[in-house]
Amino acid sequence: MRIGYLGAGAWGFCLANLLAEKGYEVKLWTGNMSLVEVLKRGEAHPKLRDHQAEENLVLTTDLKEAITDVDLIIESVTSKGLRPVLEQLKALGIEGLPVVLTSKGIEQGTGLLMSEVAREVLGEEAKIGTLSGPSLAGEVMQKLPTSVVASSYDFDLMMQICEAFTTSYFRVYPNDDMRGVSFGGAMKNIIAIACAISDGLGYGENTKAALMTRGLHEIRKLGDAIGCSADTLNGLSGLGDLCATCLSTQSRNYIFGTLLAQGHTPDEAREKIGMVVEGAYTCLSALELSRKTGVDMPITEAVYAIIYEGVSPKEAVGALLNRVVKQEHL
Repeated sequence: MRIGYLGAGAWGFCLANLLAEKGYEVKLWTGNMSLVEVLKRGEAHPKLRDHQAEENLVLTTDLKEAITDVDLIIESVTSKGLRPVLEQLKALGIEGLPVVLTSKGIEQGTGLLMSEVAREVLGEEAKIGTLSGPSLAGEVMQKLPTSVVASSYDFDLMMQICEAFTTSYFRVYPNDDMRGVSFGGAMKNIIAIACAISDGLGYGENTKAALMTRGLHEIRKLGDAIGCSADTLNGLSGLGDLCATCLSTQSRNYIFGTLLAQGHTPDEAREKIGMVVEGAYTCLSALELSRKTGVDMPITEAVYAIIYEGVSPKEAVGALLNRVVKQEHL
């Protein structure tokens, strides 16, 4: 199988390497010429220390070259950058080519999930799939075992994704709830920021456990309002991804939250990380969606207040703790 892979950040590079190692012909595209030069010299990826590109991985900054004569297109760009990239693909003429999404987020302004953005740009008949689950790039590069989920509106494409990505250490389960798989992967980043803020303020494991549990409750409530299956959100692309991101200090969302708790401004935190913090972007669009559907999401609101309204982390925590206590509903 010949694959055009779009996006050479840590996650894109990781998965492109995985596919190339399996023997697929993979062309990896990025607009970052300096990164291509670094990788072509055999040096490690700047965001994945000690990991070089597979020898048979073709690197290019030419988008047309990346998608010429391929059987499958896979993307790992930012959620904000997905629509512009898809529009370029459409202009280049990719009718009939399946597109697999690995970006996780909710588009600001429209409230669309990444799979919905793809269908809007490429058309209702386009073959769209997605891959999501607990999969930190550094651990996957080390071949530490994990399990994720593949989904698609097209059954054959869903099974093709499973077959393409499955290895002895990267297990892929099919799940036909495309909306739920896309949604769970987007929302967990917000809760991870909240957990990191909690850790940064010196609160304990009890606090983090409560945030993760109530965070999953928020995700399920909003997910139900937009037609996601609760079973999906209790699975790998929901709870599984939530645990990995909230518990790992490798996650950029976790690092971002820790820096906020230490007194850094959101802009300073982003600059220190040097990569897009998807939770910060998705937080705004998730809150827009919650207000549209009438779903109360206090943790998301608290994270939003810290990032976008200048509320201090301690003030936001205080506001959460002073909310009226209601009976727990799961």
